[in-house]
Amino acid sequence: MFNYQPLYDQLAQSRAAGWLEILPEQVEQALQPKRHGHFWEWQDAVQSLPSLQPSVIELQQQVKIGRGEDTDDTTREMLKTGLKQLNPWRKGPIELFGVYIDSEWRSDWKWQRLENEITPLNGRTVLDVGCGNGYYGLRMLGMGAELVVGLDPSILYVMQYEAIRRYLPQCNAYVLPLGVQDLPEKLHAFDTVFSMGVLYHRRSPLAHLQTLYETLKPGGELVLETLVIPEDYGEVLVPENRYAKMRNVWSIPSCSTLQDWLSQQGFQSIRCVDVTATTIQEQRRTEWINSFSLENFLDPNDHRKTIEGYPAPLRAIFVAQAPL
Repeated sequence: MFNYQPLYDQLAQSRAAGWLEILPEQVEQALQPKRHGHFWEWQDAVQSLPSLQPSVIELQQQVKIGRGEDTDDTTREMLKTGLKQLNPWRKGPIELFGVYIDSEWRSDWKWQRLENEITPLNGRTVLDVGCGNGYYGLRMLGMGAELVVGLDPSILYVMQYEAIRRYLPQCNAYVLPLGVQDLPEKLHAFDTVFSMGVLYHRRSPLAHLQTLYETLKPGGELVLETLVIPEDYGEVLVPENRYAKMRNVWSIPSCSTLQDWLSQQGFQSIRCVDVTATTIQEQRRTEWINSFSLENFLDPNDHRKTIEGYPAPLRAIFVAQAPL
């Protein structure tokens, strides 16, 4: 089911060729079924999806593969049932043959906030760190990227992407079951690197930024999206226990602090292109997640605060360049 050979062939002809010394073994180890309790269940769900041929593939304005008219009601219900076995779907929305995956996040809103602020992706090789189910990678292809390599250690999200990719046989975007820690040092191989929703999950944010710096070609571009705190709250928030019920939030900087961090790692032409408060319309519970969402993580009497009393989620997008 997982065929990464076309990716390996492309990397062999690129600046990332050295990664191939360890990459196939990394992937093989990450995909060991014994490491994941639901591996066979998820794999069966993907393999049981009906075989369908899309009459339309739209990745530029949305992620839409096939039309409802491409199949019948019974087959479409089989498709929906199989996809729901891969819940929760965090990133989207994605439409497959008339089945609308109304994901927890309206990821298209975030994409709209950044797509006109970054260097056009036409012909570029892109790395998407913490890519989830590959939604943004597909939008990157829609923007003209030549190759997208996504990294996410969650096998569920890798399986979700395999379900989508089942209907995109000539798709030049991949989701590898790896984390940012699996990247080789000083790779310097990608034109654009995205890191969205990852920084605050890293114990050492500066080390994360340095890794991102080292993956870029000279002159390459970083697109960084992350939680921030208001300037009047301080330089960095270090939650005592949880933040918005998340256990693994280690630090949240202000925008000015984050700009300093990026500069310290060597980035140039640093721009904060957007700061937006996350609303319960952008991140919410749907039938595709079967769990709580943002509304349950905020103070019920004051949505300006998390349930722990910290500032409610505020997200910033930074764009920066590696020097030539």
